[in-house]
Amino acid sequence: MQRYAFSGFKGMMLGTALALSSGSFAWALDPNAAVSPESGPFDLFKFGFKSYQQGNKQDAVEAYRYAAEKGHTGSRWALATMYADGDGVTKNDFEAFKMYSEIASQGVEPGSNDTGFFVNALMALAEYYQRGIPKSPIRPDLSQARQLYFQAASAFGDTEAQFRLAKMLLTGEGGEPNIRQAKKWLNRARKEGHVGAMGVFGNVLFQEGQTVRGLAYMTAALDTCKPSDRDWLQAMQEQAFSLVNEKDRRKAIELSASIGRSTE
Repeated sequence: MQRYAFSGFKGMMLGTALALSSGSFAWALDPNAAVSPESGPFDLFKFGFKSYQQGNKQDAVEAYRYAAEKGHTGSRWALATMYADGDGVTKNDFEAFKMYSEIASQGVEPGSNDTGFFVNALMALAEYYQRGIPKSPIRPDLSQARQLYFQAASAFGDTEAQFRLAKMLLTGEGGEPNIRQAKKWLNRARKEGHVGAMGVFGNVLFQEGQTVRGLAYMTAALDTCKPSDRDWLQAMQEQAFSLVNEKDRRKAIELSASIGRSTE
């Protein structure tokens, strides 16, 4: 059976273990808890998740560590994310990078319960390669980031990966620019409901001379976006809006209403 596997970490050893040994922890699971270091990985994961929800992040970290040592992918991802966010532990992007790398290096069976964790690990690694990690061996590598986004976009249909890949293709980050491929990925992502992709897709159409249709997509995106995306979408839409005549503006606004309800 085919496995999706990640490769190509330059200068890194993908086989590096997490070095999680039970004797290395100062903390101890509550002796009255239903789990112990000898419990199964899923029971430890559930205990860690419950502890996290209750605000007992120290217990969550320890439970996740024991579960990760036993090979539980979800626990390893949760622990990596806590390090990436500085959530319950001291923020350490390089430590998070190594844990995400462990997940990515193991691959995943298509359709398995670990697929989401695997894709999220690819996305996190791509972000790290885009900006690098100060005071670590990880330097910006846009080509590697683009490769990771392509893997998540193509093999797993992740709409955020499709959107980010498209932006790199538009600007030529990490390789040659390719407007045609960028439009393909933007179109796929926006059909699956990615509002940012809809807006950028519209902007590309606008730049190509499809004034009304492009402005309509940008307007539809602005009308349905999350607050976190409003500023950049609004700036893009308003700039285009200022460049067209009143007749085309009215047509675009009328068309945007139907675009917002469909995947035209």
